[in-house]
Amino acid sequence: MLKAVRTDRELECPEIDAGLRARGVELVTLPDGISEEALSREVTEADLLLMCYTPITARVIAAARRLKGIVKYGVGIDAIDIPAAMVRGIPVVNVPEYAEETVAEGAFALMIALARRMPEIGRAMQNEGWIWPAGRWLGRDIAGATLGLVGTGKIGRSMARMAGQGFRARVLGYDPHVGAEAMAAAGVEKIDDLHAMLRQCDFVSLHCVLNAVTRHVIGAAELACLKPGAILVNVSRGALIDEAALVEAVLAGRLGGVGLDVYSQEPLVRQGHLLSPLFGRDDVILFPHLTFFTAEAMQRLSEDTLARCFEVLEGKPVQIRSHDPRLRAQTRNVVFA
Repeated sequence: MLKAVRTDRELECPEIDAGLRARGVELVTLPDGISEEALSREVTEADLLLMCYTPITARVIAAARRLKGIVKYGVGIDAIDIPAAMVRGIPVVNVPEYAEETVAEGAFALMIALARRMPEIGRAMQNEGWIWPAGRWLGRDIAGATLGLVGTGKIGRSMARMAGQGFRARVLGYDPHVGAEAMAAAGVEKIDDLHAMLRQCDFVSLHCVLNAVTRHVIGAAELACLKPGAILVNVSRGALIDEAALVEAVLAGRLGGVGLDVYSQEPLVRQGHLLSPLFGRDDVILFPHLTFFTAEAMQRLSEDTLARCFEVLEGKPVQIRSHDPRLRAQTRNVVFA
């Protein structure tokens, strides 16, 4: 019998689990936070490994003697030791397209909620039953404001469309990998200097990949460039922001609001986390890495994940749809879409 191991079972994926079992696959689900040692034991006889957040290290890959493929049921692949998999010819694949519009919607929802002070007004209504117009509740328009995008890939371009065509905002973009003509076609004005862009922004939303260049792309110097009262949103990767510098800026009152869905260390906890001081603040929305989580997106994720799993289990070349160079560097048992 073929065996599959799925980590991060707290993220419920009933259609993926049922689809594998319907094919006669023995499926073992493991909790978030499982140790490297315990995971190595569990994958010894696994033919297929599905992961979302749990690190898949070289040690884990070496322990999986029968492993035919690693499927990330999601987008980010930073937690997988891809070179170790490549040495053994084990294909690594993700599901890059299932939630592009969904995540952009989530980013926009965070932005507009902060702009209109929805969290604090909602809490005040729950506590007081009614509130009257007063300066502390004064919101801000997105129409006529300037949104800066750090990264203008598919999710960033969707965000640009929502803000520009939908709300008549001016949209600026910083992305060294996208030309001015391509940005203009998406309604984005290209800015080559990040600091120069940040100085103009009422809102900033991050939509770039995490790598050695983009790690802490928003640090103390960048936060200092922002207009007083600017709103910052990150639904991409936590480490794009220097979180210590962010906490300092928030506590100093230099930002108008912060909406986060991703963190350098997950899960977030109320005590003992670098970002713990941001809990309970009216000007901060902390979302639990769920901007991707809609019924429609999960249906797409389930279908695409199962398609990749069946390719692995049937010994077919695994379809790589991502343009991430780490996945495109694979040469064995893969085919590029």
